[in-house]
Amino acid sequence: MDRLEVYKTLTPNLEGDAVGGAVNMVMKNAPDHFQVNANVSTGYSQLFFGRDFASYNASNISYKSPYEINGRNYNATQADFTKGTLDYTYKKPAPNLVGNLSVGQRFFNSKLGVIVAGSYQNTYRGSNSTFYNSAVNGTDAYAVITSKSYREYSEQQKRLGLHGKIDYVFDKNNRLSLYNVYVDLKNQQLRDAVGTTYNGVYNPVAGNAELTYTTRSRLTEQQIYNSTLHGDHQLFNNRLKIQWSAVYSSAKNDVPDNTTISLNGLRKNFQDTRTSLVNTAPVNHRWERNTDEDKAGYLDLTYTVPVGKVNVDFTVGGLYRDKERSSFFNNYTLAPKAANAGFLYGVDFQNYTDLNLVVSNPTGAVSNPLTYDASEKTTAGYGMVKFAINNLQVTGGARVEHTNQGYNLLFPAGETNPKGSQVYTDVLPSLTLKYNLTAKAQLHGSYYKALNRPGFYEIVPGKVVNEEYQERGNPNLKRAIADNFDLRYELFPGASEQLLVGAFYKRIKNPIEYTFQADAVRGQDIYYSAGNFGTANNFGAELDYIKFFNKIGVKANYTYTHSRITTPKTSRRINSITGDVEAFLVDQSRPLYGQSEHIANMSLLYKDTKKGWDLQLAGAYTGPRINTVSQFLNNDLWQQGFIQMDASAEKRFKSGLSVFAKAGNILNTPTKLFIKGTNPENAKSQENLVSNGRTLIRSDYYEQTYLLGVRYKFN
Repeated sequence: MDRLEVYKTLTPNLEGDAVGGAVNMVMKNAPDHFQVNANVSTGYSQLFFGRDFASYNASNISYKSPYEINGRNYNATQADFTKGTLDYTYKKPAPNLVGNLSVGQRFFNSKLGVIVAGSYQNTYRGSNSTFYNSAVNGTDAYAVITSKSYREYSEQQKRLGLHGKIDYVFDKNNRLSLYNVYVDLKNQQLRDAVGTTYNGVYNPVAGNAELTYTTRSRLTEQQIYNSTLHGDHQLFNNRLKIQWSAVYSSAKNDVPDNTTISLNGLRKNFQDTRTSLVNTAPVNHRWERNTDEDKAGYLDLTYTVPVGKVNVDFTVGGLYRDKERSSFFNNYTLAPKAANAGFLYGVDFQNYTDLNLVVSNPTGAVSNPLTYDASEKTTAGYGMVKFAINNLQVTGGARVEHTNQGYNLLFPAGETNPKGSQVYTDVLPSLTLKYNLTAKAQLHGSYYKALNRPGFYEIVPGKVVNEEYQERGNPNLKRAIADNFDLRYELFPGASEQLLVGAFYKRIKNPIEYTFQADAVRGQDIYYSAGNFGTANNFGAELDYIKFFNKIGVKANYTYTHSRITTPKTSRRINSITGDVEAFLVDQSRPLYGQSEHIANMSLLYKDTKKGWDLQLAGAYTGPRINTVSQFLNNDLWQQGFIQMDASAEKRFKSGLSVFAKAGNILNTPTKLFIKGTNPENAKSQENLVSNGRTLIRSDYYEQTYLLGVRYKFN
């Protein structure tokens, strides 16, 4: 990659699905002379100094379920499922390995450029996580903790990336390029979990409890391919500029034989028993995958004509994109043959491959809403004018985007929305003014309208449990529309110095937020789902500063955002006549889902070009924000504010060789989720769940990571 282009303001030639702005990756062209860049590094996670890495044998996993291999009428048996997903090992992982190599050169008097690159990563990571499950008790809006789950995640990630770009310069006015990229990502994860549930309020000092032991082995393989053919042409003495692109992309996400084992146990007198309760369906094998194809074409025409004494750029263009998705889902449940068969945790659990089980749904469960086809067709056109008068530069116009998005469930399975379709057209105006105060200072003012389309997974009404919640798509989910206003002052006093001060306002209609919602047909079922809940107003200010004092530099930025949306919430009260607890709705104002009021980053830099030193200490602060919106009053799930700190150092030598080191998450910053408000019952747990007027719901610890490497550059 050559550089990242960040657009805080959308102009009409940029795609409209970008409420927060846009980021464009510009890939390198081949250098003018032969060039080689290579680096290799190794490292380790502090987490695995304290515990083992858990894994399983994934070599014999079948990427197709018995249904696909043998036909829809086939009755599967235990022999149809590999034992590798149940064959666990616990040991220290190997060190991480990361490597990159790129080679480039130009040929035929620099007309033909060729650059190829490859990267490989094999890393081991994990987390230790604690979940406290809650329920709303009677008329009290605050959560009562009823159970606890401790989870250890162990994850091995292998990533292979191959890049290639060829460009040919016919003359100074005509150029073609072809870029191809292939990425393969394999993520092998084992999740060990033990849950504790007491009769009523969670209280580990109360004695007896029911235990649940759940281990999940999951392999995720993702493959991405992209090919982009691009052309740049200039005609009529550079008055007419033509840019076009033809793009083909494909992506596959495959999760074969996702296996979960669940056993129950008892805790008596503070000790886990060796005998277990009966679990009628302890094993689940699940297959899921989706394949996406994306074909798109872009065209931009810019004609420059003098209007009076001013050259004006008139630009028109557009795009057409056709996205298609095919999704498949199937699962099988295995149970003991004898109804009273009791499994021993710590004995049978570690030798589960030898247990005698029967498949309770031998033909599988492919008949479900997660097997579907979906498509999204986008047609866009725009017109834009750009000119400068003295110190004022004006860019304005409008973009029109037409969207046709829908899905078709191949096995509706009683769903009330077996097909879904949304067709809409949006007009997205834009105006940007830039005024040069001096040669080094300028003032920006802009307005643009943008949208946020829902994804396929968000609208298809399939139900699935991925982590702790039962998730479901929302076929009634609407796109979000945002009006964006920005004002920014920019000062560039030196080559490596800048000061940016800005203010912004966003009015977002139907923002997409994740929440717990009741099922429209069966109100007692609660799903984690995306929804629209009204209109949000965001306004704030931002500051960006870079300054070097000789060899020492400071980079800092800060954003303040005041975010508000008012939505109805469910509360409870006692009926004065019947004495029954009844529900009623009340409006509550809150920040927008995922929006922190305060975000800040700061880096201390040391650069010594002559001696080849480059040091950096970076810290980032993210303030509290809503993680999940609850349907109940005062029951939203918040993420605690946190500080993340990283450090890096590099020493370059004249030979083109350099060594570098990096340390991540130096402070071992956890992710913590909480509910504002407390319930006196939660204090009985004696685990400091209640503090500062809030109740802890979840905590995840990742610990530090270390990387040491060597880099070589040949020009």
